[in-house]
Amino acid sequence: MGLPALPPTMKWAAPAHWQAIDLLSDLHLSAATPGTFDAFAAHLRHTKADAVVLLGDVFEFWVGDEQRFQPFERQCLALLAETTKHRHVAFMAGNRDFLVGPLMHEACGWQALDDPTVLSAFGQRLLLSHGDALCLDDADYQQFRARSRSAAWQQDFLAQSLDERLRQATAARAASEARKRETGIDPELWADVDRDMAQAWLRAADASILVHGHTHRPATQALAPGLTREVLSDWDMDHASRAEVLRLSARGLERLPPASP
Repeated sequence: MGLPALPPTMKWAAPAHWQAIDLLSDLHLSAATPGTFDAFAAHLRHTKADAVVLLGDVFEFWVGDEQRFQPFERQCLALLAETTKHRHVAFMAGNRDFLVGPLMHEACGWQALDDPTVLSAFGQRLLLSHGDALCLDDADYQQFRARSRSAAWQQDFLAQSLDERLRQATAARAASEARKRETGIDPELWADVDRDMAQAWLRAADASILVHGHTHRPATQALAPGLTREVLSDWDMDHASRAEVLRLSARGLERLPPASP
């Protein structure tokens, strides 16, 4: 059996006057990570880039757009809505926040991107993805991903009360963290992007660079002659000092710390 085909792919061309685009992912924002939120807020306010592209898992979890009225999410929404008044922001859903919907998109004022999206900018074509769909070795997750992206599953889940959805998400996250502690799972052992699939996607999209997050293993890696992937860093400014931005400009790609005042 051959590799699955490239999903329907959104095309996005950056305006010619832009000078730089910042790409980041996996902030996992929550009320429990105020340091990470502060670093993110500082970057949005002080970056020199024309656009900030968020490639998924911006939030630790998202259980429906009613969540935007929760105290911490109100804080996030206010920051994003203020930012989009003077800077372009684009958002692609990840595995934690795939239920971000049209009400949140409208409230934030950001551009919603499909996964994957081909970005044309500064004479380059980049294929943007959160990355989870490419982690084929994680069979259990891929089964859940297929199920949870269905209209029927989402309708059933969103029909529950917000409190119940928040309870389930909190319990699932706590169970996941407990399993990691008990088994000593090293992030280096998590399922990675399938190299053959990544190459197939790039060739089908006529792009030379894949940019993705999800794996929490920032790196630049050659996949094949002329094909490269750039893996974004996760952010954790509460338990570590880890945060990185991948900036695209006419000079190419460079990894930078978040902007600060």
